Amino acid sequence: MNRSNRSAAAASPASPRLDAQLCFALYSAQLAMGKIYRKLLSDLGLTYPQYLVMLVLWEADGMTVTALGERLYLDSATLTPLLKRLQSMGLLRRDRAANDQRQVRVTLTQTGSDLRGRAAGVQDGVLCATGCTPGHARVLKAELEELRAHLLAASSPMENRTAPD
Repeated sequence: MNRSNRSAAAASPASPRLDAQLCFALYSAQLAMGKIYRKLLSDLGLTYPQYLVMLVLWEADGMTVTALGERLYLDSATLTPLLKRLQSMGLLRRDRAANDQRQVRVTLTQTGSDLRGRAAGVQDGVLCATGCTPGHARVLKAELEELRAHLLAASSPMENRTAPD
């Protein structure tokens, strides 16, 4: 293919363009969101994934590692180092369940519980940074949750899929 043909192919409407990709819009928005969270979480000494773990535990302390991973869509290979780091920071404990030694329960320490108060302004800071009204943020969140559900369903094994009505 000569140079002029390559240029024409690159400019053709059939060629994928970066700015037309939904995946890139999501990816770049996630990167921008990460920068905001880094700024807002720096005073708490937490990374964004650590903050997510803490959010879940502030909602429901004493969860098993398995339940925590399901809630965060994380596998144990990703979650375990996060939990170990949070434990070394004195924010949580990991203990084997008395009734089933295969289960590990994660509970907040008093320091971990107290951090919730210091983290209270994070969501307001995020909302402010988005430029969204609270109502628009709720709509956008619902749309993203629907997108996630569709993507998870599409990525599941064929035998778990149901035919559309």
